[in-house]
Amino acid sequence: MMSIALPIPPAAPALGLWQRLGVTLYRHPGLQLGLLLGLPLLWFLVVYIGSLATLLAQSFFTFDDFTMEVSRELTLANYQQLLQPANFDVVLRTLLMASAVSLASAVLAFPLAYYMVRYARGWKKGFFYVAVMLPMWASYIVKVYAWTVLLAKDGIVYWAYQHLGLGGVMDWLMTLSLLGGNSLTTSHLGRFAVFTYIWLPFMILPIQAALERVPLGLMQASSDLGASGAQTFRHVILPLAFPGVVAGSIFTFSLTLGDYIIPQIIGPSGLFIGSMVYTMQGSIGNMPLAAAFTVVPVVIIALYLTGARKLGAFDAL
Repeated sequence: MMSIALPIPPAAPALGLWQRLGVTLYRHPGLQLGLLLGLPLLWFLVVYIGSLATLLAQSFFTFDDFTMEVSRELTLANYQQLLQPANFDVVLRTLLMASAVSLASAVLAFPLAYYMVRYARGWKKGFFYVAVMLPMWASYIVKVYAWTVLLAKDGIVYWAYQHLGLGGVMDWLMTLSLLGGNSLTTSHLGRFAVFTYIWLPFMILPIQAALERVPLGLMQASSDLGASGAQTFRHVILPLAFPGVVAGSIFTFSLTLGDYIIPQIIGPSGLFIGSMVYTMQGSIGNMPLAAAFTVVPVVIIALYLTGARKLGAFDAL
């Protein structure tokens, strides 16, 4: 019987370094995830969490008013100073402004976002998107200083309300302690208007994204069941779009809470948390008290984000 010699298959070529690395990563998903997230997590822990931990630690240090030096002697005096009337007024003033700006931004942004989603078509839709995004491309400082010109007594805003016959109303508003001042540039009302203008796009975009997710069929079904337009808005549109409002308020509230430039340029005298931190650190050198002031918005935002998460705001981002 004849034997048949079978051909010997050629040996598999040796894998290169990158090929072996690819096989190893494929066989060990955990290693792949570690390499992917290792550097970002290291940055997050060292730079972000580390800086916050350092900030928290400094808020317990002692500042000597006589020598203007900071010692590592731990104390709660910095947090006790926050409860003093002058410092507590700074915190309260900032919270009221951040809340008012968030509320006004939501009222202004919702109808605009609704029109963009439900009615704008073709070039109009593109126009509104560009109009919302365009102010965000301009320099923040340039926009703030531009508003000082617009709100001045010889500015276009002054000219507009004078020609509309609202001069008397505006003069009356300027006499109110919570709104007024010598002019719009030096008034709480002017500061509020600038804050709202600067952060309004950050409210429009999350609301627009939330409204995009509202099924058109739900509104049609509501109409078919006899609901009026107001009932459909109150029971269908608003509950489904509300997470977008909360998501937008995260930006408007937190950005207003920590801003220190607008309060220095627009409005009457009176420190905000951001400008107080700037003053304590830059002018006085009281880092412990500045750190204690900085902890306040961090705690407030942490509580705010916890509530926003429960309202589903993160799903609208």
